[in-house]
Amino acid sequence: MTKNSSTISAALTLPCGVALPNRLAKAAMTEGLADPWLRATERHQHLYRRWSRGGAGLLLTGNVMVDRRVLERPGNVAIDGNGGLAMLESWARAGTCAGNQLWMQISHAGRQSPRYVTRQPLAPSEVQLNLAGNYAKPRAITEDEIHHFVERFATVARVAQSTGFTGVQIHAAHGYLLSSFLSPVTNRRQDQWGGSLGNRARFLLQTVRRVRATVGANFPVAVKLNSADFQKGGFGEDDCLQVVEWLNDEGIDLLEISGGNYEQPRLLGYSGRDESAADERELRDSTREREAYFLDFAAKVRDVRKMPLMVTGGFRTMAVMESALQSGDADVIGLGRPLCTDPNVPMQLLNGEREAAPAYESSVRLGTGVWGGNSSFFPLKLLNVLGQQGWYYQQIMRLADGKSADTAMHLIPALCRYLADEWMSAARLKR
Repeated sequence: MTKNSSTISAALTLPCGVALPNRLAKAAMTEGLADPWLRATERHQHLYRRWSRGGAGLLLTGNVMVDRRVLERPGNVAIDGNGGLAMLESWARAGTCAGNQLWMQISHAGRQSPRYVTRQPLAPSEVQLNLAGNYAKPRAITEDEIHHFVERFATVARVAQSTGFTGVQIHAAHGYLLSSFLSPVTNRRQDQWGGSLGNRARFLLQTVRRVRATVGANFPVAVKLNSADFQKGGFGEDDCLQVVEWLNDEGIDLLEISGGNYEQPRLLGYSGRDESAADERELRDSTREREAYFLDFAAKVRDVRKMPLMVTGGFRTMAVMESALQSGDADVIGLGRPLCTDPNVPMQLLNGEREAAPAYESSVRLGTGVWGGNSSFFPLKLLNVLGQQGWYYQQIMRLADGKSADTAMHLIPALCRYLADEWMSAARLKR
């Protein structure tokens, strides 16, 4: 088959002047490959070299933490006075070996840090994450700490730039610290960092501003933002549109739209406890039929955004990807899970060898139906979410070790291996 000459193969020049070679991006996925001191390892190099050679124009790393006390998982890389700069340089060289962009995703886990790695999470307010008893009650951070973390994001961005990463993405989605400040469900502060949307967005906007001032005008700076939290009274679509308008003035180079948090894992195609059956049916009847979970909202963002837009979540077929690009609803298509089972999927799509990315979600689940049985049975949904997560994490580990994916792996053994890996990694942590 001949090389695809469609929109997806076209280069994209960003506002800072840097060009993406094509419109496919490997979306950020937490790797869990750090050493006990939370530093990058040779496994990062092996994994990202494979992904670089796989053809995507942009690779986004998983969470690189600005605070080694509060982690999303024990295998996170952190940049917080723990050394490891030479390994970061090696990671960056490996991840750009095919001439693609490699951007470091910078994050703070906030209240979404499990008990086995963090005794006391940090958050805008003392609102505990109630999920299987796995998360401790957070402490509300002080105003001085907010200013400190703004500087920490900027410091990590400077380290990324100096060690060879070609851009950064500020993670303000999925319920992590910056995202939790945006949501009135988790942000109940009465000071200048809470209350109105302008106050709740202040942390994010100051962080973006400080990062841009640190890395300069010619270095890509991106933001990942929730379309909504999908929780009653939470951060909603109208809020997101307003934040996008504010971000227009901050000189960012790419906005990625996603959604949900640990309680509402829409980023994985699932909803949680408090969403109505009507909402669930609407999801199945609209965006789910067109694969991309957040594409409907992206069409609304198109009317207000000035920066290029990346949409991630559920894309599988070339037809849907091309339609999103040609309509202007997206400028970059993010692919995550398909690259866990075959790092060469982007090249195969670009070369016309594939018309669709691989999808194993329907086979890697317990029960039947859209949610794995009765959609109101939350424990089964939770088991499927965690089990699929563990299954894909195991595939990442295999790729990092130079192996091929094991697509015949069953959900329960994968989940057990994932949990065992997490607890052992947590036991080895040296902070």
